[in-house]
Amino acid sequence: MPTQADHFFANARRWKDEFLLLRDIVRENKSLEEDYKWMHPCYTFRRKNIVLVHGFKEYCALLFHKGALLKDPKGILIQQTENVQSARQIRFTNVEQILKLQSVIEDYIREAIELEKSGKKVEMKKVVDYPVPDEFQRVLDGDDALRKAFYALTPGRQKGYLFYFNQAKQSKTREARIEKYYQHILDGKGVDD
Repeated sequence: MPTQADHFFANARRWKDEFLLLRDIVRENKSLEEDYKWMHPCYTFRRKNIVLVHGFKEYCALLFHKGALLKDPKGILIQQTENVQSARQIRFTNVEQILKLQSVIEDYIREAIELEKSGKKVEMKKVVDYPVPDEFQRVLDGDDALRKAFYALTPGRQKGYLFYFNQAKQSKTREARIEKYYQHILDGKGVDD
């Protein structure tokens, strides 16, 4: 019976040949299981995420979940954005690039599995590592209900708000964002809920 991953590969429009080649390379490592997470094929070791196949407009990629811990002697791992803490990608725009790096990809997969076996974890930023914008601090200081609701949120949701509020360059924009998400915070929701 076809799996969700099978459907992903069968229905791929862009990057189909590249996806299929990446799948073959990853599946060469028999200790990995093929799964389907975040709407993409994900390969796991003992139910822990190792590598994911995904595509974008400009490139397709292998995403290593603990890529920040990989040695990367070839210097090919890319941090998607400055805010991605753990994952790293190897990006491709054609089959030839994948074939050229096949042995390197296989080495990185083996290293990623060994990292998982070792139990090493990426040290993630904590809530205290995110500054509280002055505009938000003023609102928290003057509103007990909001302060209690914000600090009752999960650390991930708190970080999400602090990051989002801090992204705004102008005070007026930060204030507008705080006002927009005021009820969300009171309701115990995150920025993306």
